[in-house]
Amino acid sequence: MSTENKELGFIGLLRSFPKPFWLASAMELFERWAWYGLFAVLALYLTGSTDEGALGFTHVERGEIMSYVTAILYFLPIITGAISDKIGYKLSLIIAYLLLGVGYYFMGEVTSYSAVFLMFLVVALGAAMFKPVASAIVTKSTDKSNSSFGFGVFYMMVNIGGFFGPLFSAKLRDEYGWKIVFLMATSAIIVNLIIVIFFFKEPHREKNTDSLGKTITTSLKHIWEALSDMKLTFLLLIMVGFWLMFNQLFYTLPVFIEEWINTTPFYEAFHKILPPIADFLKNKDGSINPEMIVNLDAFFIIIFQMTISMIILKWRPISAMMTGIIIAMIGIGVSFYTNNSLYTVLGILIFAIGEMTSNPKFSDYIAKISPKGKEALYMGTYFLPIALANLLTKWITGDLYENMSDKVVIIRQELANRSMELPEITTEFTKNDFYNAAAEKLQMSQEQMTTFMWDNYHPGNIWYVIAGIGMITVVGLLIYNVVIANKIKKQNA
Repeated sequence: MSTENKELGFIGLLRSFPKPFWLASAMELFERWAWYGLFAVLALYLTGSTDEGALGFTHVERGEIMSYVTAILYFLPIITGAISDKIGYKLSLIIAYLLLGVGYYFMGEVTSYSAVFLMFLVVALGAAMFKPVASAIVTKSTDKSNSSFGFGVFYMMVNIGGFFGPLFSAKLRDEYGWKIVFLMATSAIIVNLIIVIFFFKEPHREKNTDSLGKTITTSLKHIWEALSDMKLTFLLLIMVGFWLMFNQLFYTLPVFIEEWINTTPFYEAFHKILPPIADFLKNKDGSINPEMIVNLDAFFIIIFQMTISMIILKWRPISAMMTGIIIAMIGIGVSFYTNNSLYTVLGILIFAIGEMTSNPKFSDYIAKISPKGKEALYMGTYFLPIALANLLTKWITGDLYENMSDKVVIIRQELANRSMELPEITTEFTKNDFYNAAAEKLQMSQEQMTTFMWDNYHPGNIWYVIAGIGMITVVGLLIYNVVIANKIKKQNA
């Protein structure tokens, strides 16, 4: 912390931020509340049984919707950021919230694959308009004396929204069904629309006199200029592996928990420690919803991020990134390896520690290797590996999961081995109907059938692939450190 920061003190730092900073932070909280409130349960909604109000899509269809649309979302800020600089922040935010509100609401109204894909794409367009503007407002509202603290506050808002959104989604959908989740997301966006229309004033910024086409072209040229630096491009490509592994926490783990893990033991253990909170988290079946379990990642980050940041403060970025990815790899392995919910939670805690260790150092290292005067240009590439990882995630969460871990596919295989068969799943013969009929044919209870399939078909083995991607990333960073990072260090010596 700088001398100026020490003089200001905690309260002084809070008071040093202007009104636009706090408005941007509040809007970030509600936008993330809406996004994670939906995204944390989206996999369950897309593949859940239609008699429970879900859509009953296949895992491949789920993978296509979640992966392709989210990849587009993270590619778009390269263009939407340039558009916002041209048309102004207030208009950009209004457009973003209109897109988000319409997208969230109608996602809960449509049921066909193409319509859901289209409405989620509208949500992605709105989110892509919002992302660069929120960060730009915080940048313009801070200076050298308070920027580090300011972005810390802003990141905290991200995690608060990311924690409470899924928390309320889980409770609301358990009580009122799936439609309420989309109404909650829409309501959060309406709050933001009210904030931006009635309270937000356009901050001072340099007017862009170029045409919109030229503005976008210039932005793309700048990104290409940054990517022509091979040390940056190689790093971005390597980090695709980290984000590919990270995505499985939100894309695959909720469905895996829903299909294979009984969360009642975790509820019972937690109830002995904090009964009121355990009872709040409990659903109607006496267990805890998968999104609640996965949401512990955000909770652990809120609790431990400052401590982890202090521990790794003086670590070299590459070392911290490698250490963090190894820790996250262990965590993801523990989460998928067993069907014991206590180990699932332990795995998420370990994963969160790895995430907190590696992710902040990634952006820190990009800043360190940026040529003087081109820091913002290089930081603009931060979302590219996230976008590419989302594009590739469809292969793991869709195709691979369906082949290795899909409960319906595994049960059908066992039935075929016994010369038995059941109809295809439809709106008339739902997924729940399929499970009930399969258990009856196999002369087992639902719990016995799940245990039998787990013991004989090993769906948890998908962790080998996910953890293997993490290991490849670590090896890539190790090679990068030896070949490129050390070369940069010698050049700067």
